[in-house]
Amino acid sequence: MFWLIKTAVVGLIIGALARFVMPGKNPAGILMTMLLGIAGSMLGTLIGKTIGMYDQGEAAGWIMSTIGAVILLWGYHKFRSSQASAG
Repeated sequence: MFWLIKTAVVGLIIGALARFVMPGKNPAGILMTMLLGIAGSMLGTLIGKTIGMYDQGEAAGWIMSTIGAVILLWGYHKFRSSQASAG
């Protein structure tokens, strides 16, 4: 049970860092910020394992997790801007 609380808190911090770093309007609530941080950490771990930074079973650190969340947030902004221009 404690790992779930830890994951949520770390995800919230990572998501908030990504939203702080990424310029522009980010009208997401606390739950979406938390999910962004958790998904960014997963993406950061995947990228780190792909380029050889992490071994099997290791998770990404704070910086790589934030980079993963910024990448996801950037992709979301690009997707939304293309939807707005198409519609």
